Amino acid sequence: MRAAGRSVRARLRDRIAASDPGLLRLTAGLRTVGAIALTLAVLTVLGADVHLLVAGAMAAMVATFAIREKQLGAQAVTLALGLPVALVSVTLGAVLNARLYVGDVFFVVLIFCAVYGRRFGDRGTALGLIGFQVYFLSLFVGAEVSALPTLCGAIAVAFCSSALLRFAVVPATPTGVLLRLRLAFRARLAQLVSAQLDLLDAAPDEMDKALEAVRDGTARLHETAMMIQAQLEEGTPDESAARLVQRRIADAEIAAERLGLLVLTSRSAERADTLTLHLPGAPAPSVGQPAVPDETTATLRRDLQALRALVLRAGSGDSGTALAHVRNRLLGYRDEENLPPAPAAVQDVFRGIGEAARSVLGLRIALDGPQDESDDTPSTARSREELDAEDAAIDGGEEPAEEQETGLRRPTTRAAVQVAVGSTLAIVGGELLSTQRWYWAVLTCWIVFLNTASTGEILVKGYRRLLGTVFGVVAGIVLAGLVGQHTWTAFGLVLVLIFAMFYVAPLSYTLMSFFVTAMLGLLYTLLHTYSLDVLLLRVEETALGAACGVIAAALVLPVRTDRRTNELLGTVLDRLAEVTEAAVGQLSGGPADELLDKARELDQALADLRAATQPLTHPVTPLRARRHTARYVVALLETCAYHARTLAATAELLPTHPSIAADPRLRGAAGRTVRNIETIAARVADEHAAARVETGPSIASLLGSDAGTPRYGRITDRVLRHLERLDEAVVGLARPLGVPMAEPRA
Repeated sequence: MRAAGRSVRARLRDRIAASDPGLLRLTAGLRTVGAIALTLAVLTVLGADVHLLVAGAMAAMVATFAIREKQLGAQAVTLALGLPVALVSVTLGAVLNARLYVGDVFFVVLIFCAVYGRRFGDRGTALGLIGFQVYFLSLFVGAEVSALPTLCGAIAVAFCSSALLRFAVVPATPTGVLLRLRLAFRARLAQLVSAQLDLLDAAPDEMDKALEAVRDGTARLHETAMMIQAQLEEGTPDESAARLVQRRIADAEIAAERLGLLVLTSRSAERADTLTLHLPGAPAPSVGQPAVPDETTATLRRDLQALRALVLRAGSGDSGTALAHVRNRLLGYRDEENLPPAPAAVQDVFRGIGEAARSVLGLRIALDGPQDESDDTPSTARSREELDAEDAAIDGGEEPAEEQETGLRRPTTRAAVQVAVGSTLAIVGGELLSTQRWYWAVLTCWIVFLNTASTGEILVKGYRRLLGTVFGVVAGIVLAGLVGQHTWTAFGLVLVLIFAMFYVAPLSYTLMSFFVTAMLGLLYTLLHTYSLDVLLLRVEETALGAACGVIAAALVLPVRTDRRTNELLGTVLDRLAEVTEAAVGQLSGGPADELLDKARELDQALADLRAATQPLTHPVTPLRARRHTARYVVALLETCAYHARTLAATAELLPTHPSIAADPRLRGAAGRTVRNIETIAARVADEHAAARVETGPSIASLLGSDAGTPRYGRITDRVLRHLERLDEAVVGLARPLGVPMAEPRA
C-alpha cells in the first residue's frame, strides 16, 4: 500500500511539474493570493473600512507581481524602493484627482516614464509598473487628501505582507526554481517518450492524432529546455557546472527529437521528412508497416516503455539492480552486434533508444553526480568514459555584448512615446464616455503595449483583452448577483479569481482578462458601485483603450508586423549561419568555438520570431495564404535549427569521441549551405538583392568518397545526414520567401 501511495504521489508530482515547469505559475498565484489574504487580515484587525481593504488588496497584488528579478537580494531592494514610489504615486493621485487637466497631464507623463523605465531592466520595469498601478488604484478607490494617512498605511501593510510571503512563506530562489525546472524537463521527456510509443502503436486512422501529440510533446520539451537555459546562470554558481547541465539538457532534447523522427520513419512507407515534426497540421506520412516479427515489435515496445521508466526514475535517487539492468540493455543498442534483426528503419529506432538512454545517463551524472558503476556492462562503461571525456573538455566562455539602438530607435523610447500618445487619446475618449471611470480606457491602452513590439501584436492583444472582458462582464454579473452584500464571501471569490488569473496568465491572455473582469465586478460590489451599466461601460472603455493603442502604434513611430518579422527572420538566419559555419568548421578540423552558446542564441532568436508571427498565424487573420506561409517558414526554420543544433552537439564531441574525427572535405561540401543561408538573409533585408540560392549535387557526392573505401571515410552517417537535411531545408526556404534559384552547376 505504501509503495502504491508513493507511486500515485510520484505520478501526480510529475504531472504537476510537466504542466507547470518550475511551478512558476503556482508560485505566482499562491504568493499573490497569500499576500492579499494577509493584507486583508491585518487591515481587518486594525478596523479598516471596505475602501481600505480594496486598496490594500490591489496594492498587495501590484507589489507581488511587479517584482521580476531572480535573486532574492535584488528583489528585496526593488520592493524597498517600490514602497516610496507607491506612496508618492498615491499621494499625487489624491492631490491631482480633483484637478482635471493637471491630473491628466501628469498621468500621461507618469505613463511615459513608467514605460521608458523598462530600458533600465527588471528594476526599472517594476518601479514603473508600481507607479502606474498605484496611481490607477487611487483613481479606482477615489482617494482623497484627507484619507491619505490611512491609505498610505494600507499600502505599507500590503508591501510588508508581500515581502513576508515572498521571502518567508513562498520563497523562490534561482537554485530552487532550476531544480523544479529540471524535474519538469524529466517529466516532459517521459511524456514525449509516451507519445512516441503511442505513435508506434497507432492505427492508420489514428496516425495524425498521434503525430500531433508527438509535435506537442517535442515543443513542450524544447520550451522547458529554453527555460532551464535562461535560469542556469543565476541558479548554478559554478560556471563549469552550468555549462555541463546546459550540454546534457541539449543532448537529451536532441536525442528525444531524433527518436521521434525515427519512430515516425519506421511507420512510414518511406523516410519521413523532419519538417513533418515541426509543421502544425501537416498530415502524417502514409503508413507502410515494415515486415517485422512480432517478437521484434514487442521488444521495441518494451524498450520504449523501459526508456520512459528510466527517464522517470533518473531523478528519484533509485539506483537498484533492476534499473541498472534496464539501463545496460538500452545502452547496448549503441553497439551494432546488440541490435535485433529487423529492417534498417526499425534498427534505427533501437539505435535511437540507445542514444536517448545515453543522454539520460549523462543528464543524471550532470545533475546528481557520480553513480554506482558496479553493475556496468562494457557498453555502459564505454558510455560513461565518453561522458567523462566530454565533461572534462567543457569550458566556459564570455558572450559578446550586443549593440544597443539609441534615440527613438530604442524600443523602450519608441514604446513610451506610443503609449503616451495612445493614453492621451484614451483619456479624451474615456472622459467622453464617463467622467468617473475614464481610466479604464487608459489601463487597457497601457496593457496592450506590455510585451508587444509591433502593430499586429498590439492588435491581437487588444482583441484578446476585449474578448476576455466581454465574457468577464457576464461572469461578473452572475457572481455579483450571487454574492450580494456578503463582504467576506466576495473577498474569498476575489482571491480565487486572482489565483486563476495568475495561473493562466502565461497560457491565455483571454482567460486572464476574463478573470480580471469577473474580479472587478466583485470589487465594484464591495464598493457599492456595482451596476449593469458600470460593467457595460467597462466593455466600452476596454474597446476604446484597445483602439487607441492600435491607432498610436499604427501612426506614431510604427513598427509594422512585416518589418518586425523580417528583422527577426534576418536575425534567425544570421544565427543559423553562425551555428552551421562554426559547427562545420570544427568538424572540418578548425578551432573549437562556443557552439552551445551559439545554438542557444539561435533557439532564442527563433522563439522571438515565433512569437512575432502570432498576428500572422492567428485564426482571425483574414489572409489565409499569408498565414500558411508564415507557419511553413517557421516550421522550416525549426527544422533547420534542429539539424544545426545536432551538428553543433556532434562537433563538440569531436575532441573526445573515438568514432568522430575531423574531415577537411566537410568545409567545402557545406560551404554552399552557409552561402545559401546568407543569400536568403540578404534577400530578406533587401528585396532587390540580386544573389540567388545555389542548388546542385548532394552533400554526400561533394565529399567525393571512393567506392573502395568505407562509405564516408571518417565522417559518421549521422553528421552527413543532418548536413543533407539542413541543405534541403535551406533550399526549401527560398520558395516561400521569394528568393530566386540559380541554375544548377554542371
